[in-house]
Amino acid sequence: MKILFLTENFPPETNAAATRVYERACYWAKWGHEVTILTCAPNFPEGRLYDGYRNSWRSVEEMDGLRIVRVKTYMAANRGTVKRMLDFLSFMVSAFGAGLFERRPDIIAATSPQFFAAVGGWALGAVRRVPFVFELGDLWPASIVAVGAMRPSLGLRLMEKLELFLYRRAAAVVALTHAFKQNLVERGIDADKINVVINGVDTWRYGPRERDTDLATETGLAGKFVVGYVGTHGMAHALSNVLDAAEQLADTPAIAFLLAGGGAERDDLVAEAKRRGLENVIFLERQPKDRMPAVWSLCDVALVHLKNSDVFRDVIPSKMFEAMAMGLPVLMASPAGEASEILEKDDAGLHVPAEDPAALADAVRRLHQEPSELKRLAAASLAAAPSHSREAQARDMMAALQRVGGEAS
Repeated sequence: MKILFLTENFPPETNAAATRVYERACYWAKWGHEVTILTCAPNFPEGRLYDGYRNSWRSVEEMDGLRIVRVKTYMAANRGTVKRMLDFLSFMVSAFGAGLFERRPDIIAATSPQFFAAVGGWALGAVRRVPFVFELGDLWPASIVAVGAMRPSLGLRLMEKLELFLYRRAAAVVALTHAFKQNLVERGIDADKINVVINGVDTWRYGPRERDTDLATETGLAGKFVVGYVGTHGMAHALSNVLDAAEQLADTPAIAFLLAGGGAERDDLVAEAKRRGLENVIFLERQPKDRMPAVWSLCDVALVHLKNSDVFRDVIPSKMFEAMAMGLPVLMASPAGEASEILEKDDAGLHVPAEDPAALADAVRRLHQEPSELKRLAAASLAAAPSHSREAQARDMMAALQRVGGEAS
């Protein structure tokens, strides 16, 4: 099958969408499918071009059997509304234009967030008379309202109408959670066209390992009990609450928090931690994908943290599966929902209410003071990781693609 896949995020970016699309597509290429990824020059989350890349109108590269076509976009940091919207719209237009000149595929797919990539994918499918599949990675625009980046307005209502239009016009929708599917069904979308393919992890990329001594020395974390948040520092993550929890644990110098990654909120978090004199909070800049296991190795506990909003109750963060593959217990601070249910079923860690620094601090103390419980949760976490295989996810999504695109000859 010849697949044209639109995604604004792709490696060397390391956010959830980039990793998900890349790791899954690698399996498709391995299985003999022709995969072209239509994306932009890497710049997420700061909106700054990565070293070694140009923001040119069109460039083509090969990556692990995948053909990557990058197009020119307006680059903006992952914060605010107007500039981000220009970023999203520019990718939609550039990707649509470039897609017109690609060899005709058997199927066109696009992923959210953001859903303007899906608009481009639908338009390409309509013009080229090719089935379009919408992968629903986030309930957008609801999620941007949840983080306060946009208020209810006429513009928002129009975007919601466009959102529903895309679901209806797509040959199939692939939802990352059962809650996403339920949301769409309640809004009138045919359940039969919605496939649920939950996030996962390439277990062979990760695995338990000794703490990286060089990185531990560099970060000052040698000998510490480390609670690590690894990922985007954005409006959806409410990481200021982690600073509040760290402040409550300042009387236990053996405990440290590691915040590793980049994002629109990072500079503010660094400044606030410095203002408060929080020596138990260590920041590590965004690392290349092949360095992620080394970063995870610094951690005794993996922290998953989300803003207290009903929208994020339906999210299953991919970092929890990476942590499980590393054999780390997961400490999840989020609205109770599908992710916390998975955590409880797998007995892979602890869940505390979202944006509750006292509860977070208490859970960290418990894990620090009860090494036998920490060890038990870590073992259960590692044992459950294979049940969330990225390869299985790739097979499930390929089945969804083939149902509407047909088998390639």
